[in-house]
Amino acid sequence: MIFPSRFCPQVLVEKMADINLKEVTLIIGVVAACYWNSLFCGFVFDDVSAILDNKDLHPSTPLKTLFQNDFWGTPMSEERSHKSYRPLTVLTFRLNYLFSELKPMSYHLLNMIFHAVVSVIFLKVCKLFLDNRSSVIASLLFAVHPIHTEAVTGVVGRAELLSSIFFLAAFLSYTKSKGPDNSIVWTPIALTVFLVAVATLCKEQGITVVGICCVYEVFIAQGYTLPLLCTTAGQFLRGKGSIPFSMLQTLIKLIVLMFSTLLLVVIRVQVIQSQLPVFTRFDNPAAVSPTPTRQLTFNYLLPVNAWLLLNPSELCCDWTMGTIPLIESFLDIRNLATFIFFCFLGALGVFSLRYPGNSSKTVLMALCLMALPFIPASNLFFPVGFVVAERVLYVPSMGFCILVAHGWQKISNKSVLKKLSWVCLSMVILTHALKTLHRNWDWESEYTLFMSALKVNKNNAKLWNNVGHALENEKNFERALKYFLQATHVQPDDIGAHMNVGRTYKNLNRTKAAEESYMTAKSLMPQIIPGKKYAARIAPNHLNVYINLANLIRANESRLEEADQLYRQAISMRPDFKQAYISRGELLLKMNKPVKAKEAYLKALELDKNNADLWYNLAIVHIELKEPNEALKNFNHALELNPKHKLALFNSAILMQESGEVKLRPEARKRLLSYVNEEPLDANGYFNLGMLAMDDKKDTEAEMWMKKAIKLQADFRSALFNLALLYSQTAKELMALPILEELLRYYPDHIKGLILKGDILMNQKKDILGAKKCFEKILEMDPSNVQGKHNLCVVYFEEKDLLKAERCLVETLALAPHEEYIQRHLNIVRDKISSSSFVEQPVFPAGKTSDIEGDKIPTENEKEIKSKPRPIQIIKTSDNKSQSKSNKQLGKNTDKETPHKTTKEIKEIEKKRVAALKRLEEIERILNGE
Repeated sequence: MIFPSRFCPQVLVEKMADINLKEVTLIIGVVAACYWNSLFCGFVFDDVSAILDNKDLHPSTPLKTLFQNDFWGTPMSEERSHKSYRPLTVLTFRLNYLFSELKPMSYHLLNMIFHAVVSVIFLKVCKLFLDNRSSVIASLLFAVHPIHTEAVTGVVGRAELLSSIFFLAAFLSYTKSKGPDNSIVWTPIALTVFLVAVATLCKEQGITVVGICCVYEVFIAQGYTLPLLCTTAGQFLRGKGSIPFSMLQTLIKLIVLMFSTLLLVVIRVQVIQSQLPVFTRFDNPAAVSPTPTRQLTFNYLLPVNAWLLLNPSELCCDWTMGTIPLIESFLDIRNLATFIFFCFLGALGVFSLRYPGNSSKTVLMALCLMALPFIPASNLFFPVGFVVAERVLYVPSMGFCILVAHGWQKISNKSVLKKLSWVCLSMVILTHALKTLHRNWDWESEYTLFMSALKVNKNNAKLWNNVGHALENEKNFERALKYFLQATHVQPDDIGAHMNVGRTYKNLNRTKAAEESYMTAKSLMPQIIPGKKYAARIAPNHLNVYINLANLIRANESRLEEADQLYRQAISMRPDFKQAYISRGELLLKMNKPVKAKEAYLKALELDKNNADLWYNLAIVHIELKEPNEALKNFNHALELNPKHKLALFNSAILMQESGEVKLRPEARKRLLSYVNEEPLDANGYFNLGMLAMDDKKDTEAEMWMKKAIKLQADFRSALFNLALLYSQTAKELMALPILEELLRYYPDHIKGLILKGDILMNQKKDILGAKKCFEKILEMDPSNVQGKHNLCVVYFEEKDLLKAERCLVETLALAPHEEYIQRHLNIVRDKISSSSFVEQPVFPAGKTSDIEGDKIPTENEKEIKSKPRPIQIIKTSDNKSQSKSNKQLGKNTDKETPHKTTKEIKEIEKKRVAALKRLEEIERILNGE
């Protein structure tokens, strides 16, 4: 069979190699000129979920997890997964993270490089069907087209870029599969299949290149037209002829391609476990609409997308919800656009399939590039989670650019229109480049992005919500509330908008209004239909309304049971709702039901065994159950999953320290050092390192850590006191005084600080009056303080007022009748009163007025423990951007100190008692010697 030599394989190979350095430099330069400002944009919109909140980027996450989770880091097995399986794209994000962590510039730079690579490869593809000049023009149009800003400037658009690279590479490889005499060259075919698989692992639409290869094989490589195919098939079916050898070769190649594609589809279906993602009418209203609204609207979306390619003047980052009103009648004027579009498309299709020649083949390949890659996003075969998405037009725009360049070539060949065609083309390229450059700035921040979208479309409640989120992130709750309220007006049945209003009211401390908004959102939830699976009828994140409402009302101690009922209701709706178990576990701890809390966390762990936060929470439960060994095991498990888990590092170290086991101290120190490396501005880490050093008698190191803690937090009472105590224990009492002055400036009622200060004033400074003021102030605050009262008695004795000292000791003994040393001191004083040979000599030697030496105050040796939310943004309609764990720390219930004493506290008390008895014995020896 004869077909134009332009399309023979040998010429194709030569043309593919005909890419010179000037053309490549021009393309790369144009891309850099259009996208240089994208380097200064941040992570916005979907970037937050795919980059900032995606644990799969972290080096601590095993690489195999990338192949088990979706694009957003959610396990593919979970129903809330979007089923977007793109592990190779996530791998490139991980490489970015490895070199620059979460600095957005490197991510944007790599996207820009990938776009330049796609543009250069596209130039090679264009040269298969266009002349050199038209190929360069098509490539330039593609490089500057504003529709690509979402794919290039939005970091998550990298899936389009990577998939396109392997998409085009697979096609170019397939063009080499035809050898001399129409023989089959299998190596390019095998490479094509491999590249298709890689493209599909970057983004699902990569598999559509197989369809383009099939069209290329039949109509380009073999040169068939549709009438010729029909004639040949008819003759064969009537038995008037055999199948030509070239057609047999073609069939073999097509069978191999189709079989490989089928295999990839089967694997893909297995990956998503034969489940489509759950979308709601808010994501794609037409998908849940009845006939014919559904069909009319979906068909109308095709000319809408075509118009965006033709006139990208009004671009919007989000086309969901009410952006495009549904077409509910055949009389809707918009159906005319659909009709015209299909007529034009049909005319091009007939021209390209019916007639031979270079022009028809070029048009055919352009139509294939436009239509086939768009099929997965068209809603025609299965619903998707959006109405229109500009980034999915990245590959279809290639066909559009070929079509435009080919049309321009036809016009410019006419001498009359040549100059005008060049002027128009120059204007198009220039205006597109300027539009792209300007559009990039919209992606600078979430606020600029969503505000630019609102200029295009004010009927999308999601846009109003997202502007509110951007303002909320800046703590501008009053302005955020206005946008959230506007979202409820635009879409009154938007559950997420009412949840956002409730959360904002909560942030503004308007609890009653917040509860009303949550109740409104709850009332909009679909009612349970007996026998129907509830989870399949609602977006998983909308169930967070129960969590948010429960979190709000549980602040009221009288409504804890009501909050628990809401958690249980959420669990009954979705037994796999992990967050409900987590939040309920935290509530049960607050209700002093640690056994039930343990059950809740164990249930959550059944759903997610690799969640370090859950193992951490379970450790907290074991602490409440007074099972420190089990708690430590769970802390260790959390650290195995996430070696940088800050709370697990800190609290496991404290648990080791409190155990009193010397062998655990090195590991405790190692974990605290890791903690301060992760949290260098948290004074608590340095303070506890100082306490460990004091336990190990490393006084110089302890002093260093305490000073670091105080430098970060000047009013850190425990660090101030223990540094002063350290100085007093190491014969540096005078250095302790200014530290104590600072402590008492912040905390005038610090009793132990006053006792230590009084001790130093009396025994080192010989300032009896100053010491007396300290002890008297203690008794003003706590008249029953035995230590302060006893030391004041010592002051009276030093002042030689034995009668007052006697009365003081009698009062002290009444406060602590079982303290034997007070009775002995009282007897000694009475003996001195009755003795006429009283000598003016101090009864208590210097340094022995108090019994606090060595006291490290175990009750202050721990951080103040409060529940901290963890900022994870999944969908911005949730109450807490953190709903993954209950962050409690050791030694206390939420906001409450534990009433019992730890083993270490008991040991410290015994040490103090022994030290006091030794001092009393020495006092008595001195007194009796007089």
